[in-house]
Amino acid sequence: MFELKLMCPQNRVETLSDALEALQALSVSIEDADAQTDAEQALFGEPGMPPPKNGWQRSRVTALYAAEALAKDALTQLQEHDFFADCQVVGLDELPEQDWVRLTQSQFTPVEITPEFWIVPTWHEPPAQARIVIRLDPGLAFGTGTHPTTRMCLRWIAQRSAGTELAGKTELGRVLDYGCGSGILAIGAGKYGATDIDAVDIDDAAVESTVRNAQANQVHLKAGLPDAAAGVYQTVLANILATPLKVLAPLLCSHVAAGGSLVLAGILGAQADELKAAYAPFFQLTIADQQEGWILMTASN
Repeated sequence: MFELKLMCPQNRVETLSDALEALQALSVSIEDADAQTDAEQALFGEPGMPPPKNGWQRSRVTALYAAEALAKDALTQLQEHDFFADCQVVGLDELPEQDWVRLTQSQFTPVEITPEFWIVPTWHEPPAQARIVIRLDPGLAFGTGTHPTTRMCLRWIAQRSAGTELAGKTELGRVLDYGCGSGILAIGAGKYGATDIDAVDIDDAAVESTVRNAQANQVHLKAGLPDAAAGVYQTVLANILATPLKVLAPLLCSHVAAGGSLVLAGILGAQADELKAAYAPFFQLTIADQQEGWILMTASN
C-alpha cells in the first residue's frame, strides 16, 4: 500500500478528492493541516445537514493506493489540471505491512459504564467485576459505548434499574429506543430487565444491526423503521443530535406515558437552552448528567 499526501486550500478539497477517487484511490481522507496548533479550526456539522465547509483552509489530503505505479500515475494526471496549481505534493510513502484486523481490534477495549456494567467486544474477556455485559463489536451503525452520550444513557438505565434486574422486574417499563443505531440502548434496557422494547431508526442498516446485536446478547426486542413505534412507553430514549431532537419534540413527547421518563442525548452543553425551549410546551427538561462537553437531559411526564 502507498500513501499519496497532498496539501490544498479549502476551495480545492472537493475537486481534488473527486479526482483522486476517479484515479483509482482506494480511499481519500481529509485532515486539518493545522491540527494541534493555534491555527486549528473546528468544523461542526450534523447528519442530514449540509457540511459547513468541505475542508479546512489548509487541508491535508491523503489518498491510499494499492501500488506505487498507480499513485505516481494519478499524481502525473493531477498535475496536468489547472485546479492542482494551488496544491502541493507532501510525499509518497509506502505503508508497512500490518495486521489491520488486530490493529483495529486493539483500539476497542472493554468500556466501563458502572463498576458492574460493561460493554465488551467479542475478542475480549469481560472484566472480573462485570456482572452485566453487552457484547458489541464496532460496526456501521452508531453506538459502541465509547462515546460519552452513549455511556451517559446506559448509566441512566443502570441507575434507574439498580437492584431490580435480579428480582425479575424493572423500573423501565415499556421502552422505546428512538434512533437506535446499533441497538445498544435497547439492549442495555433488556439487560436490566425490560421485556417490551421497541427500537426504531430511519436507516435500514441500523435496524439490521440492532436485530443482530440483540440476538447476540439474548435480548428480545422489536426493531423497525420509525413508524414501528406505537402507543406510549414508560421510558423513551433518544440519543441523536440537537437539531433532530428539536424537530422530533412533539413526536417523542407523545410517546411518553403518564409517569414515564424521557431521556435525550447527543446534546452539547451550549445547546441546553435550545432544547429546553423546544420541549417547553410538553415537558420541563433538566440536565441529568454531563461528560466531556456533552449533556444528558431528562424529563418526567
